[in-house]
Amino acid sequence: MDIRSLSAASGYTAARPATKADPNHDAVGAGARLKESFESFAANLQHSEQVSVQAMTSQADPHALVQALAQTELAVETAVTVRNKVVEAYQEILRMPV
Repeated sequence: MDIRSLSAASGYTAARPATKADPNHDAVGAGARLKESFESFAANLQHSEQVSVQAMTSQADPHALVQALAQTELAVETAVTVRNKVVEAYQEILRMPV
């Protein structure tokens, strides 16, 4: 058997406890908050779409349309910023030496 594979196997065994979940971490609450954020984002987009359709059929106030579009723009910019931060963190992890 190759010595490098033995040292790799022992290294993986030693690192295994680091991958276990921390029982004190509130992962369920974080997941619920993330789900709530996605639902809020989707609801915001849906509301904006409804207001846009109403404005096209002359059933909504133009000010309501502008306000809905501004809220949607803010939500999309926030989502893009969060996505960029996640990608940046992932790339930083990939750059870490093994």
